[in-house]
Amino acid sequence: MKRLLIFSFILFSAAVMLAQEITTVCPRSVSVGQRFQVSFEVNARHKDFQPPSFNGLEVLQGPWTGYSSRKSNINGKRSVTQNFTYTYVVEARKEGTITIGGATCVVEGQKIKGSSTQLKVVKDQSSPTRGGAYDNQQQKQHEDKATINGDALFARINVNKTNPYQGEQVIVTYKIYTQVSLHQYSIDKLPGNKGFWSEDLSEGKQIKQSEETINGRRYVVAEIRRGAIFGQETGTQRIAPLELDVLAMVPVQRRRTGSIWDLFDDPFFNQAQAVERHLTTNSLSLNVKPLPEAPAGSNFSGAVGQFKAKAEIDQTEVKANEAITLRLTVSGSGNLPLIEAPEVEFAKVFEVYDPKVNDKINRNDGGISGSRTFEWILIPQSAGNYKIEPIRFTFFNPQTGSYETLNTEGFEIKVAKGDGNDRLVSSNKSDLQRLNDDINHIKSGSGRLQSDADSILWWQWLLALLPILAAIVAIVMGRKHQALLRDEVTLRQTRAMKQARKRLRNAESLLTDSTKDALFYEEIYKALWGCLSDKYRIPRSRLNRETVVECLNERNINPDQLSLIMETLQSVDEARFAPGDSSARKHEIYNQTLSTIAAL
Repeated sequence: MKRLLIFSFILFSAAVMLAQEITTVCPRSVSVGQRFQVSFEVNARHKDFQPPSFNGLEVLQGPWTGYSSRKSNINGKRSVTQNFTYTYVVEARKEGTITIGGATCVVEGQKIKGSSTQLKVVKDQSSPTRGGAYDNQQQKQHEDKATINGDALFARINVNKTNPYQGEQVIVTYKIYTQVSLHQYSIDKLPGNKGFWSEDLSEGKQIKQSEETINGRRYVVAEIRRGAIFGQETGTQRIAPLELDVLAMVPVQRRRTGSIWDLFDDPFFNQAQAVERHLTTNSLSLNVKPLPEAPAGSNFSGAVGQFKAKAEIDQTEVKANEAITLRLTVSGSGNLPLIEAPEVEFAKVFEVYDPKVNDKINRNDGGISGSRTFEWILIPQSAGNYKIEPIRFTFFNPQTGSYETLNTEGFEIKVAKGDGNDRLVSSNKSDLQRLNDDINHIKSGSGRLQSDADSILWWQWLLALLPILAAIVAIVMGRKHQALLRDEVTLRQTRAMKQARKRLRNAESLLTDSTKDALFYEEIYKALWGCLSDKYRIPRSRLNRETVVECLNERNINPDQLSLIMETLQSVDEARFAPGDSSARKHEIYNQTLSTIAAL
C-alpha cells in the first residue's frame, strides 16, 4: 500500500506538471521581410515570464498580453481553465531555418519551460508542408485571416468651435472609435498645423475612455490626445490629420473541415490574431476671424481671452539708487503664453530694465489658464516724491466680441537722498556715472625719517591699493553689465542658454525615474524650443517646424546645424508621444538635445 501511494503521488505530480505548459504558436514558414506574430500561451497562473531569444528575427513590437478563462461544471465538479498569452510582432530578415527557443516561467514555485519551435524563412512566401491531422488543422486555422471592418475601427478630430477669432483658444481632441479590442497605439505623424500656436493638454495623463453611439452602432472611444490651438493667421486655416498605428486583437473563427476538430469549434478555442492598422484622422478647416481694430490709445499687446490684472510693488519708500520691483500679474484663461508686456510709461527719473516674465500656467481639459507676471526693476536716480501711474491692460474678449481695458492701482514713491556724498552727473541710463570726492593730500616736509621700524613695508602698500583696485574692477564690470543690458540681442541669447541649461539639469535629474517620463520630456521640449525662440528671436506664436525652418534659413544657418536641429525636434516629438520609451531611449534623447543646444 505504501508503494502504491508513492507511485500514485508521482503519477499525480507528473500529471500536474504536464498539465502546466507553455505552448508556442507561430507559422511554420514565412518569407524574408514578412512581419508576423509569435505567441506564447501559458495555461496556469504564473510569474517571472521570460521570452526566449529570437535568433534571426527582429522584434518590432510587444509583448502584448491577453487573458481568457472558462468555467465548466461536469458531474457537479466545477473547474476553471485559464489561459495567458504573450504576443510579439517580429520580422524575418534572412533565409534559412530559425529555431525559436522555449519560453520559461514559474508556476507554484516550479520553473517550467516550453519546447523550442522551428520555422523556415524562404524567398517567396509558400505554403509549408505539414503532416498529421493536427498539423492539417493548424494549417486551416492559420489560413483564416482576421479582418477589421472600416466601420469598426477609425479615428477622428473634434473641435469645440469652428469660427474662432484670431488668437482665440480652440480645444482639439483626437479620438479612436473601436468595436474591437485594442492593445497598443503609437502616433506615427504628429500634425504640423501651420498658422496655429499649439499647446499639448494631455501630456502625462491617462487615456480617457467612454462610449458613444454613432449611426446606431455602439463604440468604445479612447481620447488619445487633447490640445489647445490659437489661430495666428486669419482666413481658412486647415488642421492637419493625425496618423497613428494601432494593434488590435481580433478573434479568428475556425473553419469547419469535416474532421473531429470541428468538435472544438467553440469561442473558447478560437484564438485572437493581432492585426495592425494604420489610421488617419479626418482633417478640419477653421475660419479664423480677424480681430477688430483696437481702440485708439489702448496698449493692446495681443491678449485674447478672459483676464484680470493686478499690480504690486515691493516698497514705496526707498533711497536714491535703490531698486524697486513692480509686478503686473495677468490671470485668467486664453492665450497666456503669447501675451507680451504692455507698454508702460515711467517718469524719467526711473532707470527701467526690461521686464522679466514668470509663468504659472495650467494645462487641463478646459484649455490654458493660470497667470503671467511681468516684473520691472526700477531705480530712482534722485531724491523726491514720484508717482507710478496705474497700468492699463487691454485685451479682446471673444465671448463679447469687444475689447476691454483694466486699470490697476497706482503708487506713490518717496525717494530719500542716497548714502554717501556721491553726486549724479547724468540721469541718462547709458551715461550714469559717479564722481568721487577729491582726496586732499597732506604735503609732507622735505625731511625724511630713516628709522627701519617706521618704514612702510610692501604689503602695507598693497593693502592701501586694494580698495582702489576693487573700485576700478567694479566700475569696469558695471559698465560691461550696462552694455549687456542695452544689447537686447545678447541679453536674450544669454538668458536663452541659461534657461536651457537649467531645464537640462532638471531633465538630467529625471533620467532614472521611470514614473516621471512626462516631466522629463516636458523639460527637454521646453529647453529646445525655448532656446530656439530666444536665441533666434522667433516669436513663440510661430514656433512650429515649418516656420522654424523658414526663420533659420533667413538667418543663413549652416545646413548641417539646421539638419541637426530638425532631427532633434523630430526625435523629441516622437519620444514624447510614443508610449513605452525605455531608459536607454531617454538617455539618447537627452544626449542628442544636449549636443544640439551646445551647437547653438
